[in-house]
Amino acid sequence: MLLVNSLAIKKYLLSKPESIEDYPFDDHTPVFKVQGKMFALLSQYQGRLLLNVKCDPHHAIELRDVFSDVIPAYHMNKRHWNSLIVEGDLPMGEIQRQIDHSYALVVKGLKKSIREGLEVRHGALALYRGSSI
Repeated sequence: MLLVNSLAIKKYLLSKPESIEDYPFDDHTPVFKVQGKMFALLSQYQGRLLLNVKCDPHHAIELRDVFSDVIPAYHMNKRHWNSLIVEGDLPMGEIQRQIDHSYALVVKGLKKSIREGLEVRHGALALYRGSSI
């Protein structure tokens, strides 16, 4: 089950426009980036697979209140990042929604010329899908 979830999540992360998988920390912690900026990280902590995603600070707190498998991000700025416990009770659709939100936040934070280039190449819908940003 864990293997299937991690593969499905990796596939979804890499389906985001111009997403790449990188290993800047070690050989077993994939970091997912768009235009050199991280929007997700998969890691193991205490035997659990965690997916760290960027999140609007107010929304991050709301998600932690609603879902027991959404916690302050391990080893990251806990105001702006959440960890999702992948093999927990979060439905795949909710994990995908949070990936979309993280990706859109990072794209919105890119330099204007880079962001506009992405928008021209892929369209705003592909970049900001499911986001209220």
